[in-house]
Amino acid sequence: MRRVNAVCQVCLAILVAALPAAGQEKTAGDESRKADKAEKPPAKAAEEKPSVTHHKITVRGRTIEYTATAGRLPIRNDEEQVEAQMFYVAYTADNGGPRRPLTFAFNGGPGSATIWLHMGAFGPKRVKLDPNGFMPPPPFTWEDNQNTLLDKSDLVFVDAVGTGYSRAETAELGKKFWSISGDIEAFGEFIRQYLQKNSRWTSPLYLAGESYGTTRAAGLSGYLVDHGIALNGVVLISTILNFGTVSFAPGNDLPYVLYLPTYAMIAAYHHKLAPELAKDPEALRKEVEKWASTDYLLALQQGDSLPAGEKNSVAEHLARYTGLSKEYILRCDLRVDLSRFDTDLLRNEGKMVGRLDGRFTAPEAEQTEQDPDFDPSEAAIRPPYTAVFGQYVKEELGYQSDLTYYVLGGGIGRWDFQTTGWSGFADTAPALRKAFAKNPYMRVFIAEGMYDAATPYFAVDYTFDHMGLSPAAHQNISRDHFDAGHMVYIDNQSMSKLRRDIEGLYDNTESK
Repeated sequence: MRRVNAVCQVCLAILVAALPAAGQEKTAGDESRKADKAEKPPAKAAEEKPSVTHHKITVRGRTIEYTATAGRLPIRNDEEQVEAQMFYVAYTADNGGPRRPLTFAFNGGPGSATIWLHMGAFGPKRVKLDPNGFMPPPPFTWEDNQNTLLDKSDLVFVDAVGTGYSRAETAELGKKFWSISGDIEAFGEFIRQYLQKNSRWTSPLYLAGESYGTTRAAGLSGYLVDHGIALNGVVLISTILNFGTVSFAPGNDLPYVLYLPTYAMIAAYHHKLAPELAKDPEALRKEVEKWASTDYLLALQQGDSLPAGEKNSVAEHLARYTGLSKEYILRCDLRVDLSRFDTDLLRNEGKMVGRLDGRFTAPEAEQTEQDPDFDPSEAAIRPPYTAVFGQYVKEELGYQSDLTYYVLGGGIGRWDFQTTGWSGFADTAPALRKAFAKNPYMRVFIAEGMYDAATPYFAVDYTFDHMGLSPAAHQNISRDHFDAGHMVYIDNQSMSKLRRDIEGLYDNTESK
């Protein structure tokens, strides 16, 4: 059966070392032959010359002249051997300097290039979509981004190894980077190199991540501070730090609780709830949050011992908040995972609902399926971004490459989530907690899409409420809700709101 999981399932990499047989004698000849066969370290690879172009943009009445640099930085091991090349595009204001704010931005997946934040949110150019973020008819084009952050900060968009134009030197070396820790170390080394090569050690530093990019940003915040690099701020868009909050695994009832408010918001958007509930989305959200974290949570904790009468009452509440039938919910044992919700909500209309953005729909080919054929929201935005970036990177940035630009998947192998702690789920929240403890000046802004079913907002709230942060650290965290999905910036109104929120982050940290 096809399976479209809410997030990538946790993977464990088991490494088996081959040891020589005990008591095996070695002769001088053996050692000589071994030396002859030993691989010599590869010669130090020449660094790729980046493409440098010059541009200007007028944002809110102010003209900004800027330099765009597109290229790849080599990532070397301790023996100075190049193991990977990481592609980046940097935008720096020509009248800036070594103390101008500097933001490193990246998307996640894992397996996604940073095309989305680059061409959708923060860069000087933006993919032109319909005002609500839906796909226009092809061919596609770009436009000046009036919400670019370039007037507040220099920007560096970085692709993870195996995404975009970033590549490991060999397929075997790729495995080193396709894990939580390997990925964080690669980005940490990229940031160190960029600061050194461009004399930016005295710049206020920021990270901006989306989706798995927030997993990376949280891990990086701890990694960087341990390596002497303190951040001024971190932007988290559609956040996932603790994968236990969203993994529909047997015995893990937490995601059913944390997804419920998102289900309610999506159901209301599609007019599947009672009018008295749908008329006030904010009141609906708070009502569902309260019931989910109390009565629903207590019911799920009882498992098979839940009395029939109480089970029936819980099913009625779930039907009221999700738009699904009570009978279907009972068949699901009060536990409706995301795949079932997406396929069943609009089944009577022959449609399925988007995972990244629950506002998007598409025809469901097979009406008996419990898993969507594809994600309508991803399918609607991938073509415009792919086509526009392919043209933009050559025409505007002058970067020439015959490599495939891996937008989503295709360039990485199995990801090692390196599960930690008693829960058995990946979690980078402890690294962020450590960064707060070691750097009391760091601020975090969290953007939450109300129709985002890939990283539901209530799961994010739960994570930050269970990090064991000090009151002072909580004071340094701000968040905002958006009437949008996973990619909050594709909607024009939401993007303008996001821009104001992040501008406030810069202003607050600069005044420290």
